[in-house]
Formats: sequence, C-alpha cells, structure tokens
Amino acid sequence: MRFLPVTSNALLVELADLGQTLALLASLQRDPLHGVAELVPAARTILVHFRPSATSAAALVRAIAARDLSQRVERSDILVEIPVHYDGEDLAEVAGLLGITPEEVVRRHTGSEYTVAFTGFAPGFAYLSGGHPSFDVPRRSTPRTRIPAGAVGLAGTFSGVYPQASPGGWQIIGVTPVAMWDLERDQPALLQPGYRVRFVDIARLNGVAHPTGAIAAVAPQRAAKPADQAPASASLNVKGTGLQTLFQDLGRHGQAGQGVSASGAMDQAALKAANRLVGNGSDAAALETIGGGLQLQSMGESVLAVTGADAPLTVRTADGRQWDVPNHQAVALADGDTIAIGQPLAGARCYVAARGGFAVAPVLGSCATDTLARVGPAPLAAGDVIDLRQAPAGAIVGAPEMPAENLPTVEQEVVLDVVLGPRTDWFTAESVERLGAQRWQVTPQSNRVGLRLAGEVPLERAIAGELPSEGTALGALQVPPSGQPVLFLADHPLTGGYPVIGAVAPYHLDRAGQIPVGAWLRFNPVGAFEELQP
Repeated sequence: MRFLPVTSNALLVELADLGQTLALLASLQRDPLHGVAELVPAARTILVHFRPSATSAAALVRAIAARDLSQRVERSDILVEIPVHYDGEDLAEVAGLLGITPEEVVRRHTGSEYTVAFTGFAPGFAYLSGGHPSFDVPRRSTPRTRIPAGAVGLAGTFSGVYPQASPGGWQIIGVTPVAMWDLERDQPALLQPGYRVRFVDIARLNGVAHPTGAIAAVAPQRAAKPADQAPASASLNVKGTGLQTLFQDLGRHGQAGQGVSASGAMDQAALKAANRLVGNGSDAAALETIGGGLQLQSMGESVLAVTGADAPLTVRTADGRQWDVPNHQAVALADGDTIAIGQPLAGARCYVAARGGFAVAPVLGSCATDTLARVGPAPLAAGDVIDLRQAPAGAIVGAPEMPAENLPTVEQEVVLDVVLGPRTDWFTAESVERLGAQRWQVTPQSNRVGLRLAGEVPLERAIAGELPSEGTALGALQVPPSGQPVLFLADHPLTGGYPVIGAVAPYHLDRAGQIPVGAWLRFNPVGAFEELQP
C-alpha cells in the first residue's frame, strides 16, 4: 500500500490492483475505523474521508496498513440482468481494436458475469469488472459531447452503463432500456457495489421479454410520500431569480455507494449564519443565489435573513415605498413587501433563510441541488411560490452578525492555502513550484462544479500515462491535459481520471465558494508533498 495526502481531512490509499482494493474495502466496511466518515473506492485506490476531531491521518495509516488483504471478497447473491440492443456507434471500432467480429464482441460481452466494483462519475454509474479477458479497450481520443442515457460502454477493462445523457469518452457498443437511476425507487441506483451483473442480447430473445427474475431482487419501488406538512405560515412569490438561485443545505453525505457526492452550500458558514439569524437549525435549507437579481415577495408576514456576499438589499412595499436594509440581520416583511438583492460588491453568492424554513421536499435526505448530478429540487424560476413552514415554539431570532472578512473581489488577489497531493509527483518540479508562484484567473466557464483557472504558463506533467479513475475531494485541483487547473467545488464528480496536484485547505473552502468570475488567485502550499508513512 501507498498512503498519499489529499487534504487535512482525507487521504488516499493506493493498492496494487482492483482485487486488493476490494479486499481492503470489504475489511473497512466489515470492521469500520473510528472517525472515518466515508469511503470512495475506485480502480486501485480508496479515498478515506475522516473527522480530524475523532482521529488523525497517522492513526488511520497505521490501522489500515495492518489490515489483512488476503481474504477473498464474498460475491453478492443479487444478480441483475441488463438487456441490451447491441447497435452502438463504436461496436465495429471495438471489434477492429480486438481483431474480432462485432458478433464476437457481443458474444464475449454477454458471456461473462460482472461485479460492480465501485461507483462514480455520475449517480448510478457503476464500474463493472470481470468481463472477458480480451476486453482492454482504450477510451476514445476525443470524448463525445453527448452520450444517450442507457448507453453501454467499454473503457479499459471495465464495462458500464450511462445512467443519464452526458458527455463521455467510453466506447459505446449498445444501449439498454433499463433505468440505471430512478429517484422513484427507494434505492435510486439499480447497481450497488458488490452486485453481480449479466448482459443479455435483446436480439437473441426472439421477441420474448427479457428475464425479470434476476431484476426482481432490485425491482423499482415507489418511495414513500412524506406526511402532510402543517399549513404554511406564509409564502414567497419569486419575482426574479438572477443568474441562478438554488435550494442548498449542508449536503447529502453518505451516498457515495450510489455515485452521489455531497453537494451543498458553496459557503457553508454563510448558510449557517443565515439560519441562525431567523432561528432555524443550522442544517435547514436556504436559497443560494449568485450575483444580483433575486426578488422575493412576501405573501403573508415573514422574517428573512441574507448573508454571504456583500450585496445591497432593498425592501419595496406594495404601494411603492422603498428603503435599504442591512444584510446579516433578520428582516421582517409585511404582506406584499418585496426584498431584492443587488449586485454584490464583494463575494459572489448570497444565502437567504426564512424563519420556519422552506417547505421543500428532500431528495436522498437533503434539499441540496447538485447541478452536475441533477439531484435535488429544481432551480427557482420566476413565478414560483415557496411555502414557509411554521417556526417551532421557542425558536429565537439571532442578533445581527458580522459579515465574513476579506470577501473576494476582482480587484484584489485571493490567496488560498493548498495541501499538496495526492498526485503531486505526476508533475515536474518546475510545475509544482509554478502552482504557488504564478497567479491564476477565474474564467467565465466556472460554476458550482469547479472554478476553471487560466495561468500564463500551464502546468506540465512528469508522468504522461493515463491515471485510473480515483476519488476526488472537495477543493481538489485537478489538472487536465491543457495544464490549466480546475478547482473542484460543491458539485464536483465523485471520481476523476486526471491527476490532482493539490487541494484547497478545508478552512478556505468557503472563501473559494465566494470567488467571482474574473478574480485572480494565488495558491499557498502549506508544506512539501510527502507520502504518509505507517
């Protein structure tokens, strides 16, 4: 095993092969280590998220290094059969790469039983191992911009099924009508780690419906509907949304097994502050809006608070009177009053909490909207009406709070501390030095998935090979072939295939979430890159 630093609350365990990875994963699931929050397995690695208040990286390294990897991983008794129309765009090309006919590709693909090794890339996307020994197919040199939902593909030694339409670089050999991801099921992801999978050629079924016995073990079930809520105390009529307004909370943690990352508020301290100001629990859902333009009209009496970016706020009454109100304190609205958020002077995102909370249904235990995975409530649209819940008895409206210091602006350089690793040694020594010596500008292609950065001189790799997919942490600085880093933010993918040179320290993640487009960054490595030793 190798132990590689990721950030102050995560480390990466690298193993010799998939077999060892699955053996260690089974050991850690069978006998969990104290303080471990979540495990993200991949082809040859396991990303270990932990709580620094409960354990340390050194203690985890010692404990993991002592684990026995010789035990054979027990196979699941759940078998899922997936019917496939083998008419994919790349079927002939795959056949040519393997030196066989397309018919033989299909025979080999349906002739093996697979195991779900790990999940990632997108909710419900499973990496299936155990195919025919001849299957070792390179990804496409140029990824497609859109692959349809249900597409069955090959990449390296893995097979997989795209759960939803998305870009992708796998070789597509067919398509299945079976939904890999369905939020109406109690367990939305059809394929879970450890499940056994068999592909069936629909053309050979001679018009007979595909077997359902194997699928019955994980047949779709309707999720239970939440109990009726108490009558709304008031409502907010959305008059304007600005660039984007989403429901966010502290995130949906613990869903890595379904390929779902945490998402959640980009500036979690601001979200907690907004909830404190109106007497809500810190994990209640709030509205996250970027830039100015959000306008909310109170239908009935309500109490709101706006935190985060330094943005001007105005209240306008139904008869046209208007005045400014401060942010970071509770604001009482009468029936018909409209509160409007202007363009921020510093920072990028504001958070709006309402006393009692928003009557919005959680998805997988959270109201956070993941824009990459498309999980969670839909973005707000003008004309929407949001009901507010009754505030519980004894809920206290908080005293005004101070805004965060040194909110990022386009005029001043933003400095972010960085922990080097896990793949710092994949880059030249000059590039590692350049990461901290050169400044980087946030480009307009940035969003909740990540800040796309541009520097005068790109980063160069010392290792040119392809990196097997591995878990990625919030704040990771992933470097694609262009050499221009991407700073992964709340909606980043669970796994990635480009090397990560470092990660923004957790205490600077809220600041990163407030950086506006056009701002300049400097990274401050807080130490040298060193492997963790048992």
